[in-house]
Amino acid sequence: MYSEEDLASAIKAGVLTDENVIAFRSHVAQLRSTPAVDEEHFRLVTGFNDIFVVIACALLLASVAWIGASVTPWFGGVTTSITAWLLAEFFTRKRRMALPSIFLLLAFIGGILMAGNVAMAKGSFVVASLIAVIAAWGHWRRFHVPITIAVGVATGAAFIVSLLIAVVPEMKNWTASISLIAGITIFFLAMRWDSEDTARQTRKSDVAFWLHLLAAPLLVHPVFALLGVWGGHISVAQAIAVVVLYVVIALVSLSIDRRALMVSALSYVLYTFSALFKQYGVVSLGFAITALAIGSALLLLSAFWHPSRMFVLQFLPFGLQKRLAPLS
Repeated sequence: MYSEEDLASAIKAGVLTDENVIAFRSHVAQLRSTPAVDEEHFRLVTGFNDIFVVIACALLLASVAWIGASVTPWFGGVTTSITAWLLAEFFTRKRRMALPSIFLLLAFIGGILMAGNVAMAKGSFVVASLIAVIAAWGHWRRFHVPITIAVGVATGAAFIVSLLIAVVPEMKNWTASISLIAGITIFFLAMRWDSEDTARQTRKSDVAFWLHLLAAPLLVHPVFALLGVWGGHISVAQAIAVVVLYVVIALVSLSIDRRALMVSALSYVLYTFSALFKQYGVVSLGFAITALAIGSALLLLSAFWHPSRMFVLQFLPFGLQKRLAPLS
């Protein structure tokens, strides 16, 4: 299995020409009967060796953290981060293994957060998250793992929120609004990365994917919370509002050719209608009926994703269409 980055590397090395790669992509797209851009590819596992390496890294890092913490608690986090960085020098920088790279990045940032929290008593998370942001930037400059930007943005958002709460404790009561603002900001950041690679052929598209995955729950949760979905009693009006909102989310997902928003909102739709069925006496099969209906609808949408995008995009301004993933 070859990634887009592997093809770009082959072009740079002179092994393949631009024309060869374009012809290859067109051939694969014809075999799949759908444009490659609509597949929303991202590198995760290229073989079982990725899983094998992750298991080995997990055992090594866990033992290093344990031994380090036995000296002093914060030292366990430091040794974990250092070890994760050193392992990334081989498995990420040289071998370019996707899943181990993601795991080692998370271990690196997690170790820094753990060390910072333990080492400082007052305002520890504020300082630790700031250090983690700087560390994520350094990791990105060195290894360019696509998920790094999303992790850095997440820790940056955590730093800002924790700093605001430390200065103004009443901000704890505004978590839904803060989540929504953060989600909107990260969503537009993801769209900026997407607009720089509308053909979905470079690392920028993978960066955008992880940013969309981060933005989705931050956007979806406060919006559905305003509808009172978790309130216990679900009215018919609430159920209709949930359906309308999910249709809007589906239209946005089709427009930008990203499915993360739909996946994040799915649990709310399932919960709403299964709870509604229970209120009307359908106790045992409420969830099953809901899952059957929604699952069937999503499978149909997946099968006809490209024609659905064509239908939706024709209603958007031409200037906006140029910034989105092309249809072919």
